[in-house]
Amino acid sequence: GSGSGKSTLLQLIIGLTRPTSGEVWIDGREISQLDEDELDDVRLHMGMVFQYSALFDSMSVGDNVAFGLREHTKLSEEEIAAKVAEKLELVGLKGMEKVMPHELSGGMKKRVSLARALAFEPKTVLYDEPSSGLDPIMTNKINELIIETQKKLQVTSVVVTHDMASACRIADRIAM
Repeated sequence: GSGSGKSTLLQLIIGLTRPTSGEVWIDGREISQLDEDELDDVRLHMGMVFQYSALFDSMSVGDNVAFGLREHTKLSEEEIAAKVAEKLELVGLKGMEKVMPHELSGGMKKRVSLARALAFEPKTVLYDEPSSGLDPIMTNKINELIIETQKKLQVTSVVVTHDMASACRIADRIAM
C-alpha cells in the first residue's frame, strides 16, 4: 500500500494507533482496549526493525543494541554485554560492539537494528521496509537473515514491504 498505509499497519500492531473498527489481537489479547501500561507490557515482547535502521549516531553499535535492555531490564552490565555479543554474532557482526554507526554500510546498519530488536528475545519482530535503499545483493542477504532469524528463534515476523520479490521469498503468508 501507500506510505501512510504501511505505517498505520505497524502503528496498529504496536498500539500507537487505535482501529476505527475491528480488533487487533496479539498473543491472545485484544490490544486496542488496553491502557498505556498494558500496551507497554505487550510491546516488550515485540522487536522493531525500522526502515532507516533508526540507530543512535552518538552511540556505538554495542550501546545501540544494549539501549532497550538498559532502559527496561535490571540486568547487570555483564549480562547486557553477553546478550549484545550473542545478538551481534547472530546477525553476522561478531565483535563490532565498539564500531560507530557512521562507519557501517546500509546493510550493516540494518543488521544492527535487527540485533537491537532481538535483544529482548521478542515473540514478534516487525520489519518496516527492510530492503529499502539496499542493492539486490544486500537485499538478498537481509531476506536470508529474516528467514534464518525466524527459524532459529521461532519468532513471528511481520514484514511490511513494497518489494514483491522479497515478500515472495520470505513470507509464509502475504496480505495486500
